[in-house]
Amino acid sequence: MAEAQQLCEAAKNDDVERVKTLIDAGTDVFCFDADGLTALMHAAKLGHAAVVKALLEAGAPWNALSPSNLSAGDFAMEAGHQEAYEILLNAGIQAELILGTIARRTKETGDGLGDYLDDRVSFSEDKLMDSNSKAVMMAWEKPLMEAHAKAICSGGGHILNIGFGMGLVDTAIQRYSPASHTIIEAHPEVYDRMIRTGWGEKNNVKIVFGRWQDVLSQLESYDGIFFDTYGEYYDDLREFHQHLPKLLKPGGIYSFFNGLCGGNAFFHVVYCHLVSLELENLGYSTQLIPLPVKDCLGDEVWEGVKHKYWQLDTYYLPVCQPLQDDE
Repeated sequence: MAEAQQLCEAAKNDDVERVKTLIDAGTDVFCFDADGLTALMHAAKLGHAAVVKALLEAGAPWNALSPSNLSAGDFAMEAGHQEAYEILLNAGIQAELILGTIARRTKETGDGLGDYLDDRVSFSEDKLMDSNSKAVMMAWEKPLMEAHAKAICSGGGHILNIGFGMGLVDTAIQRYSPASHTIIEAHPEVYDRMIRTGWGEKNNVKIVFGRWQDVLSQLESYDGIFFDTYGEYYDDLREFHQHLPKLLKPGGIYSFFNGLCGGNAFFHVVYCHLVSLELENLGYSTQLIPLPVKDCLGDEVWEGVKHKYWQLDTYYLPVCQPLQDDE
């Protein structure tokens, strides 16, 4: 532990040679000091970019969290240390491309889609909840859903939405009178509620009941697509993206609920970059439009909700389009 404290002190002092000497001597770069901070966090907090790089190269975990739920990247971001921030951001992106550590940790601790589809849900005026008091969808998302609908309906035509939930985005989509409006919903109680509330009687609406993975053969190609499922993970979103070339028409617009790591600002940035990079590799450009949400999220919003799935002040709405040949 004394060596770990020395490593933290060297990191604070920007003594990169001392840091390297301690690492070579076998000092544990994973250790936290008495304040719950790692040497990497100290270096990031003070903007010591060379020390940050040395610690990362020695295997220091970029995604370790302090007692206040902040990572080294959060400390660098909050302090405005751009060089250290970019080193940590690139390290995070590379690690997630290879290992997917955040996604895997979320998957191990979360409830799977199969559990959710077998679960009872409850509806109220402002939220849809599962039996564990976790929110499936909440009314505070309404302005976001309206913005998503505006984006995917901007070219008119045929629209696909995966995940009905409370119907917020589908209600907004209907205002644009699309030529057709296909909705995929997998939860039996949500589907029954859709039928009871008249969604199956709308002239331009087609409801497909089932998991999107199981109903792909029933789908066509669309001018606008929105993806917002519950009980799935980044791997599922990544899998859906593999089907975009068949589902999205040339010139079409795709968007998804960007709740990726919504409890940590730096992890969220990492995943915004990651998904944009992966979509680019599939032939799509991604524009992230910042929408302030702080005013929507008072403490009363989360009353009775077990998990605050969104804790950031800004939501980045993704607008994805096929890359042009000259891009």
